[in-house]
Amino acid sequence: MLNPRATNDDLTAKARIRNAAMDLFAQYGESRVSLRAVAAEAGVTLGLVQHHFKTKAGLIAAVDQLVVDYFAAAVSSVPPHGKPGETAAGRDAAVRQMLRDNPAVVNYVRRAVLEPAETRMRLLESLVELTRREVAGLREAGLASTSRRESTQIVEVLVRQFGELLLSPMIEAIWERVGDQQSERPRLTITVGD
Repeated sequence: MLNPRATNDDLTAKARIRNAAMDLFAQYGESRVSLRAVAAEAGVTLGLVQHHFKTKAGLIAAVDQLVVDYFAAAVSSVPPHGKPGETAAGRDAAVRQMLRDNPAVVNYVRRAVLEPAETRMRLLESLVELTRREVAGLREAGLASTSRRESTQIVEVLVRQFGELLLSPMIEAIWERVGDQQSERPRLTITVGD
């Protein structure tokens, strides 16, 4: 799968700044990270950060786009063919693998979705739009039901892909309090009906 982040050896200063911002925002939250801290983490001057992104809002928008690119790359790594359920399952698996491989994306999305401010809803809107395009494409290709409402399918995909991501810390915390060492940890299963 294509890595939207690439490696530091291949990156421009602008990309290094954006990646450093994602790492810091994911770890501490946007409100606790200054542009100066991002510049230090990226190994550049504050002026260069401002040159490329103008403001913190511009930098946040760039990080949001990087996160959307991660999801788009994961989804597009599974071509739309085969039986209807196979494509959806393959794409869900690709997203789960991408999230396992990129803990900063997980933490960034958790913060953006669970600590939403009005300005943070842009990331969710972008992910909804990406999912809307993918569902529409699958419907046109005959790989998703056209008898179910498209809006329900969009919600179902997002809940399947984000449910475990968002709820796993809570499940882990509960399991630590009630689970026994011999039992297998429960897995979150989400079913969305029409």
